[in-house]
Amino acid sequence: MGETFAIETSELRKRYGNIEALRALNMQVPKGSIYGFLGRNGAGKTTAMKILLGMVRPDSGTARVCGLNAASARESLEIRKLVSFVDEEKDLYPGMTVDGMIRFTRGFYPGWRRDLEERYARTFALQPDQEVKKLSRGTRTKLALLLALCRGAKVMILDEPTSALDPAAADEILQALVRAAAEQGTTIFFSSHQIAEVEQIADHVGIIDRGQTVVAGEIEDLRVQYRRIQLVFASSAPTEPLRAPGVVRSRRDGRSLTLLSSAGSERVIEEARAWNPVSVDVTPVTLREIFLETVQEN
Repeated sequence: MGETFAIETSELRKRYGNIEALRALNMQVPKGSIYGFLGRNGAGKTTAMKILLGMVRPDSGTARVCGLNAASARESLEIRKLVSFVDEEKDLYPGMTVDGMIRFTRGFYPGWRRDLEERYARTFALQPDQEVKKLSRGTRTKLALLLALCRGAKVMILDEPTSALDPAAADEILQALVRAAAEQGTTIFFSSHQIAEVEQIADHVGIIDRGQTVVAGEIEDLRVQYRRIQLVFASSAPTEPLRAPGVVRSRRDGRSLTLLSSAGSERVIEEARAWNPVSVDVTPVTLREIFLETVQEN
């Protein structure tokens, strides 16, 4: 595995009893990217993140973070020095104040960025004497993110960073992540159910279902490649399958045949013209539609 990727997995497998959480998961997260990690509940996202952090050992396959083997006890320790993790619960010490939590965390990291601490404390309007247990969910998230951003980590792994936040608070979190990637070159790897947020800030995306990657790539490339093609015929739509590459899904409804293609529309239309459609309509597809179509099909 090369040095182009901050995170890379190959044929990663993990089983819990009769449940196959990961089935040959392949994933490549470029250095310095903002990577949206999408999937339904139970798709394998949490298991994958735990393996990357050395919290769970895979049954087979490899997972590397910053070039280090996540399955190695020694190398996973090094990974945790290079990676900051914010889980969905935003675990903090409730008996501390905001300032106490920051000072406590700061002591563990020689590369702590005091300049970023001051910036994000001001940006997030964190009051130093506030008790953690009295913070709103949104403010707890901001504090957890400050602690992660100031460590000087090369990679940030975040599990549902904006869950249960109001739109204004969520936008503040997202803009802080964009700034970290742009200014510090931090790789941001985050799972989310909010597809609109992924479209807003991510440049790469991976969609997994049932423990496997079903779609991956640069978001702009996916927007170019995926097309919905609707063909209308004078009589009933043909039932023969198309041989053109990239047909993800097809639906027949009377005289209409609707196709989802992951390889553009030209070759699909070229083949379908032999059926003499009376009309052909091609439309772009959103990331949300790609997610719903590919997961349902899988």
